[in-house]
Amino acid sequence: MSAPGPGETLDALAGTWRILQLARGHRFSTDDMVCAWAAAGTQPRARYLLDLGAGIGSVGLLVLHRMAPEARLVMVEAQQVSHDLAVRTLALNDLAGRVEARLGDLRDPASVPETAAFDLVTCSPPYIPAGKGVESPVPQRAGARIELRGDVYDYLRTAARALAPGGRVSLVFNAWDERPLLAAKAAALALHWRCEVFFRAGNPPSLALYVLGHRGEVEEAGEVREPIVVRDARGRYTEGYLALRREMGHRWMRY
Repeated sequence: MSAPGPGETLDALAGTWRILQLARGHRFSTDDMVCAWAAAGTQPRARYLLDLGAGIGSVGLLVLHRMAPEARLVMVEAQQVSHDLAVRTLALNDLAGRVEARLGDLRDPASVPETAAFDLVTCSPPYIPAGKGVESPVPQRAGARIELRGDVYDYLRTAARALAPGGRVSLVFNAWDERPLLAAKAAALALHWRCEVFFRAGNPPSLALYVLGHRGEVEEAGEVREPIVVRDARGRYTEGYLALRREMGHRWMRY
């Protein structure tokens, strides 16, 4: 079944592609959009894509939509409910021939046996250590926010092993957490560029985007780019953010 069932919604993702989501579960968000935007912009000719902790598939599919028709995507997700939704989304959009959805833990080498194979890896890991935050009673939501199946170190360790020479990793994380750069260093990755994401002008940044490459292939210092501001001080979407969403092919629709 590809049509939405009880408790599910069918929403616009990119172009004519649609995505199945739980109405009260983990849903694709600004985090996913900006991570995909950074990935697609930094490696526009990528042909072999990997999305770690793929959830319902939003990040990986947003990136794939920007790539050439011959591009292929592997999505790895540990939660059965998210994996099942993603598989149905692939069927709904006739993408099964371009996307392989794997049910498995990204920390398990059997889930990602490829080495030095992917041009582009995307990561939107949970960012709250277990026991440090309020865990949602909805398991799918909890797994997306709380580090129940690994942390940013695990994500980047797997990403580095799977990343081809010259490839890039796109990561989105909490802006105030320094662990991404520490995890990158531990995985022999280096910063290509970074930018902050402000959900509202005048407030502190909420997210940070990191684009990484193998050490020795990118400048060690990295580049700090202009921030992304989602809403202005009055709460209205900025033209810059609306342009970003248009660039990613997103339409504000529900089916």
